[in-house]
Amino acid sequence: MTSDLSEARPGLTRERDWERTVALVRGHDSIALACHVTPDGDALGSMLAFGQALRQRGKRVVASFGDHAFAVPRLLRFLPGQDLLVPPGEFPAAPELMITFDASTRDRLGLLIPASRAAGELVVVDHHASNTGFGTLHLVDPVAAATAVLVEELIDRLGLTVDKAIATCLYAALVTDTGSFRYASTTPAVHAMAGRLLAAGLNPDEIARELWDRSPFGYLRVLGAALSRAVQEPGAAGGAGLVWTTVTRQDRALNALPYDEVEGVIDVIRKVDGVDVAVVLKEDDTGAWNVSTRSKGAVDVGRACTALGGGGHPSAAGFSTTQPPDQTMARLREMLS
Repeated sequence: MTSDLSEARPGLTRERDWERTVALVRGHDSIALACHVTPDGDALGSMLAFGQALRQRGKRVVASFGDHAFAVPRLLRFLPGQDLLVPPGEFPAAPELMITFDASTRDRLGLLIPASRAAGELVVVDHHASNTGFGTLHLVDPVAAATAVLVEELIDRLGLTVDKAIATCLYAALVTDTGSFRYASTTPAVHAMAGRLLAAGLNPDEIARELWDRSPFGYLRVLGAALSRAVQEPGAAGGAGLVWTTVTRQDRALNALPYDEVEGVIDVIRKVDGVDVAVVLKEDDTGAWNVSTRSKGAVDVGRACTALGGGGHPSAAGFSTTQPPDQTMARLREMLS
């Protein structure tokens, strides 16, 4: 029998996969959880929410993500449940049951790729249309606004309770992946879920303040440098228009700004009128470039990023590269045309 939540959401996951996942979770005392590298709010929030829910059943839970520099982004350090986290080196080498969150490909697991291959069962919980189908069971629904939507349903199917701490993690996941309920993925069901989470007693003002209303002073200087380099290309992206800029390693070094503090730059440049696509190329501490893209709806940036080795959604996607910005933009323009 499906839950009320599943009936409210036009899910694409097969019912037998839901039933098999519930049976696996109930049948294992130790469960290993993983989300994608450089975790965002949906990845980390979904994983920590589920981990805390499992503890209600007395399960032994470890959670991690496969970054070499294992650290929770500052903006997400308010999330409850971080005592579940262990560095990749302490993650089980061959877990009997491993569950991944918000990872569309195995490569997105980073240092945890070997554990995912050695796992007895690997359940993939995700909402990316670009999901490659890795793993042994798939709770994958591109219709869902966030991976957190699937996690809430899984918690419900297991008969577990969403308390304030779990609700805080799920709400942070939901608001980040819907752009504070501004994206087209925001449906009546999304607001209904938000209402259920609010009823659990979370503080939406505190969550919003942690996610969007805090930055070191150095961020202003780095943002100013990025804006000074912004380029508008009205004829790009098939005529829909493009605006793009870079955030360099030197920008951040001059202002002692960690890499994870520059995520908000894309939300500033995407405001430009007359262009559909916004792109920010961010240089990390190793010299590689992580490319974030956003679309207002006319262009499918997810398709373009997937072709360049990344992935995401039609309106928000990304990829990584070691090529310099001019070469990267040339390749991206071709994919967006």
